[in-house]
Amino acid sequence: MAQILIIDDHDSMREGLELLLRRRGHRTISAESGARGLEFLEEGGADLVITDLKMAHMDGIEVLEKVRKNFPSTEVLVITAYGTIEKAVEAMKLGAADFLTKPFSSEEFAVKVDRLLQTREERERLRRENRNLRVENTYLREEMPDLSSAPRYSEIIGESEAMKDVFRWIDRVARSDSTVMIYGESGTGKELVARAIHAGSSRADGPFVRVNCGALSESLLDSELFGHEKGAFTGAERKRRGRFELADDGSLFLDEVATVAPQTQVRLLRVLQERELERVGGEKTISVDVRVIAATNQAADELISGNGFREDLFYRLHVVPITLPPLRARKEDIPLLVDHFIEKLRARTCSPVEVVTDGALERLAGYDWPGNVRELENVVERALVLTESQELDADDLPPFDQGQGQRERKGDPVLTSDGLDLNHVVEGMEERLLRQALRQSDGVKAEAARLLGLKPSALYYKLEKYGIEA
Repeated sequence: MAQILIIDDHDSMREGLELLLRRRGHRTISAESGARGLEFLEEGGADLVITDLKMAHMDGIEVLEKVRKNFPSTEVLVITAYGTIEKAVEAMKLGAADFLTKPFSSEEFAVKVDRLLQTREERERLRRENRNLRVENTYLREEMPDLSSAPRYSEIIGESEAMKDVFRWIDRVARSDSTVMIYGESGTGKELVARAIHAGSSRADGPFVRVNCGALSESLLDSELFGHEKGAFTGAERKRRGRFELADDGSLFLDEVATVAPQTQVRLLRVLQERELERVGGEKTISVDVRVIAATNQAADELISGNGFREDLFYRLHVVPITLPPLRARKEDIPLLVDHFIEKLRARTCSPVEVVTDGALERLAGYDWPGNVRELENVVERALVLTESQELDADDLPPFDQGQGQRERKGDPVLTSDGLDLNHVVEGMEERLLRQALRQSDGVKAEAARLLGLKPSALYYKLEKYGIEA
């Protein structure tokens, strides 16, 4: 219910109005003078001010002017004596929401108050929506590409079976409002998948807001996600809304969620469970309606294997898991990706390249791409910048360690001076052994689990992780 301030220098009138309002469930503050009433307003605020027009020292007109100037969202109801209608009209011109003429019945008073509070609530709702739209539009202009004219999958390229499975998952997941966890190595396109899920959902008209959790310290991430109040910490010179509030009625993409600190995990879990939060340094509880899409380059079993990620938060996020295949597992998509990047980057690089030779594609397919699609895009961009002909050939590509793929397939990785991606090597070996076990067991999963020394449930999880079908 509302908080209402009553200003009247007659004790009986003030106490009677307080009693009527409290019976209707409202919280009341009363003041015997205009000056005292304004002090109360400064200290605790109010949704509605009810003030007598004729008072000593500071009359109702002066109270009205100060409220309209300093508290523009607070409504004012003026009470006048019979025969002072001119003053009431003056009050309305100065911004009073309504007036009551003495004597009045309790029913008339209640109707006036209810109507004013309903009007204020509607006005505040519209003000919040307009403010949200302004903030969201600013955010979208600064940080997001134009999705309005782009096909939903315009940036997700692939016709391999692995990618067809990803597209099917996106379509299935987008129809729901469930929390999604996207697993995939760095550079596999997790954010593109998150955008596609949002674009295909009932929230498509709402904002899509992203946060790179790994790029911020714990204190900055708290402020970024949940917002902060003015003075909450050194440098907090104004109130700031967090990304959860910005994403209200839309989707929030939490990239690198595995890096979130334990204390922030607790607050994140509360938002997922209760759909409400408090800003840093604030006490007001704020409700939000946000679909969370999280992403990590760690495997699910790594997340909950003692590295500080809360198990209860994991299960809140791991409602619908989607695993993106690494580029080495879908090399048949490389020609499509190269064509896409050439078209995308030609203008920026001022490149004359129009075709790619078979020799160049063969070299690209012979490399295992530890940096995945992002690394391929960088290689293509570099080649476009340096190539002067209309034909991109193998010689235009940077040197690759062409033996890398063969060595890993033999299970004999080599640690060079440049280092290697251990997760990449281990996952590659695990995937190959899973496929080998299924072949040897003729697709019987129980037998494959026995060959690998795994529980059937662990085998099922790993098959889903790598997108392997028996």
